[in-house]
Amino acid sequence: MRTVDPAKHQARRRHIVNAAAELFAAKGFERTTTAEICRAAGTSAGNLFHYFPNKRAIFLAVFEDDGDDKAERLAQARSGDDPWAALLEVVDLLAAPATEPIVPPLVMEAMVQAYRDPEVEAALSRDNAVEHAAIAALLSKATDAGQIDPGLDPNDTATWIQALIASLYTSAATDPTFKPAEQLTTLHLILHRFLRPEPSSP
Repeated sequence: MRTVDPAKHQARRRHIVNAAAELFAAKGFERTTTAEICRAAGTSAGNLFHYFPNKRAIFLAVFEDDGDDKAERLAQARSGDDPWAALLEVVDLLAAPATEPIVPPLVMEAMVQAYRDPEVEAALSRDNAVEHAAIAALLSKATDAGQIDPGLDPNDTATWIQALIASLYTSAATDPTFKPAEQLTTLHLILHRFLRPEPSSP
């Protein structure tokens, strides 16, 4: 019986996902065919379906395959000694993919598909909940450390921070002149002015 090399299996799976992601970003999920994915990945249909049962599974994998790594990095941030610095690290972690050309249109396509497909909606909701929990936890720790305005509710504020990060993706997807990488400094400045406590009066 032939054994499967886990590393090779994962690498091949990732190759298919990457090839499909390019197509999904350019054409959308509905207009991308499995035949096109096969051609882009240099594989046969039979081999493709060895890794994924259908096109939707490939689409979901585009957004789920890096989940473990992100969850680990979020957990590390939550355990850090400086919650304010950790919060900015998390913001950068979540904002960084927006600087990759294919990611903003992929995110927009995922939002469209979420309205049509409960499984896609559930996957995005799980991801959003994990990110929200990490941000809210860091905001609570930063408040306790005197680094955040105590008048801000951590859960509501986490939602607003996620909205700011999401705007990098939507703006990049809809405005060709918008460069997310050039906006990260401004995002940090907005957060600093919004979150930091008011200076004490003399």
